[in-house]
Amino acid sequence: MMRSMYAGVSGLRVHQNKMDVIGNNIANVNTVAFKRGQMTFQEVFSETVRGASAPQAGKGGTNPQQIGLGVAVGSTNIIHTKGALQTTGNATDLMIDGEGFFVVSDDSSFENRYYTRAGDFTLDRDGNLVTSEGYKVLGYQVDADDNITSEIGAIRINKSETKAPTATSNIMFRGNLNSEAMPEDVHITDTVINDSLGNSYTISFKFTKVAPDDDEESSRVWELSVDRITQQSTGNYTNETSNIFGDGVDRIRLSFDSYGNLNEMGYGDDELDVEFDISLMGLSDIQFNFDRYGGDLGNGFTVPSGTLETIKLFDSDERDTYRHLIQYANDMDAKPYVMDGNSSGKLDGYSIGPDGLVEGIFTNGERKALGQIMLAKFDNGMGLEKLGNNLYSNTRNSGEPQLGKAGSSGYGPIASGSLEMSNVDLSMEFTEMITTQRGFQANSRIITTSDEMLQELVNIKR
Repeated sequence: MMRSMYAGVSGLRVHQNKMDVIGNNIANVNTVAFKRGQMTFQEVFSETVRGASAPQAGKGGTNPQQIGLGVAVGSTNIIHTKGALQTTGNATDLMIDGEGFFVVSDDSSFENRYYTRAGDFTLDRDGNLVTSEGYKVLGYQVDADDNITSEIGAIRINKSETKAPTATSNIMFRGNLNSEAMPEDVHITDTVINDSLGNSYTISFKFTKVAPDDDEESSRVWELSVDRITQQSTGNYTNETSNIFGDGVDRIRLSFDSYGNLNEMGYGDDELDVEFDISLMGLSDIQFNFDRYGGDLGNGFTVPSGTLETIKLFDSDERDTYRHLIQYANDMDAKPYVMDGNSSGKLDGYSIGPDGLVEGIFTNGERKALGQIMLAKFDNGMGLEKLGNNLYSNTRNSGEPQLGKAGSSGYGPIASGSLEMSNVDLSMEFTEMITTQRGFQANSRIITTSDEMLQELVNIKR
């Protein structure tokens, strides 16, 4: 008689525990990246009244007679399905669109590591990317050359970060020189170059149509020279360019074929054959050495020595530096394009890419890697232990964390400006709450009914 009462008590206890899990799920319906819990039941051991017997002497076998003694909690699992996306527009709000956990730490050596799906990060006063509780987000660091390394540390977005200036070393000419131009016609165009200190100079190039000789090819010859160089910070300039290509050479001869393609060039009056049906590897680069202008050349114009050296105008290793300059019967629009070099810049903003790469955007328009957020994954995500504050720690049954980069090797990409919401389904939770309530109610009826039966038994004596 008493076994049913204790079975009912066990039923009350486990249904109460399940209601606790459901209540926690519903309470966290709007918690960022919350993963709902799921409880399952299992029966406890049964009392065997009579064991099973085998058939013998013409008599059939009998099954065991057992009476169950109640119910117990089988498991309480964390369901790691992905929650819905919520767009926030905040660059430090991050969502993992797939498998993986952010890795965070609360000590300076980054040995205490915790894992979270909640990407509602902010920046502290030092520029560290941190959780709402101040845990630093870990990732791969950059070396002196701004390359991502395997070294692990805190992701830091330093507002005082600078981008060093770089000197211009390549200029490409693109556009058309009008084939109908008259002899001695001039086309002047300019561009801005930089030295290694970040100083800017406007350099003006001049194309001059050469007066033809008796042969037809001479009617398709132009001369390229440097007309003027101006220092932007002071306005000082120089027209002294007689030695800019070295050895007293101040101009380059450019010869075009009958199809308008550049096919011959040379320094001064000495032409160099650069037919495009042969390899360009043996061609000498057409270039000038700006560093020859070290010192004052008049009008206060000065270039610091060693800051701006060889600049290639036509690179023998790059066929495109020849092919983009043409001569057709069309408007004159030939123009130099600076391929590299820039002034110094300060950090103006940043972006976080799908691969977790944090790039600084600088005032000079250049970008620089500041770090790369790393992710962790586990062989058994259900084996992780919840620590509160949206954090997990690995256990013996979760397996060791496997670290990697977002968007590769099975890790989900990172979506910046978005957050992962809770994966709690309210309709399912309310349904589970109804069945749990009915289960609790039914088990309470077992206790009251057993009590009534005991009462009847006591009343027999009266």
